Amino acid sequence: MTNIMVLCDDLWHPGEVIMRGFCGLGRDEFTFDFIMDAKDILSPELLAGYPAVICCKGDYINAANKAPWFEDGVTEVGVREFEDYVAGGGGFLSIHSANTAAEGSPYAAFAGNSFIGHPPRCKVDVEIIGNHPVVQGVSNFTIRDEHYQIAVNTDEIIELFHTVSETGGDQIGGYARQIGKGRLCVMTPGHLLSVWEHGEYRKLLLNALRWCLKH
Repeated sequence: MTNIMVLCDDLWHPGEVIMRGFCGLGRDEFTFDFIMDAKDILSPELLAGYPAVICCKGDYINAANKAPWFEDGVTEVGVREFEDYVAGGGGFLSIHSANTAAEGSPYAAFAGNSFIGHPPRCKVDVEIIGNHPVVQGVSNFTIRDEHYQIAVNTDEIIELFHTVSETGGDQIGGYARQIGKGRLCVMTPGHLLSVWEHGEYRKLLLNALRWCLKH
């Protein structure tokens, strides 16, 4: 069994959704450790003990505290440590609210995108692109979710799928990139529990995690 770190819980995205969403996922292959107070729990030594990290958390301490998680001189593990972790061979999966960094911020540079916004919850079509390992065996599907709009700030990506809605237009919804010896994957859907429970979305999650782990 491979143990994976999951960072979750912020002002707009309660950790309970994520914890329920991972319930039973890859039960014969993975176990998950959930960390909600990343600012005070996460350390470089703890990070080094995991082969991959799944970040489902924006820059808030937790759901009850809107103070920033990343704070120079205070945060034990910030974007620089994540960059070193991935460059050294770690895997990193950045999901939904993790991709809400402002243009020009360190996390936006690390993940490769900055957040523009999203319309009210709506029907979103997920349209698969190509045959990358992350999307193998996954069919196009439709969800109800926040339709994230992001601006990709690097050319060093492989597009995996687009998300399309009447109110949000046609957006890049997932991509993969190499950073040094490691791998990073971005997926923007994931606000509602019903998304995490969708069969095709769960296939994407497992594929993305295996790819980040080089399995």
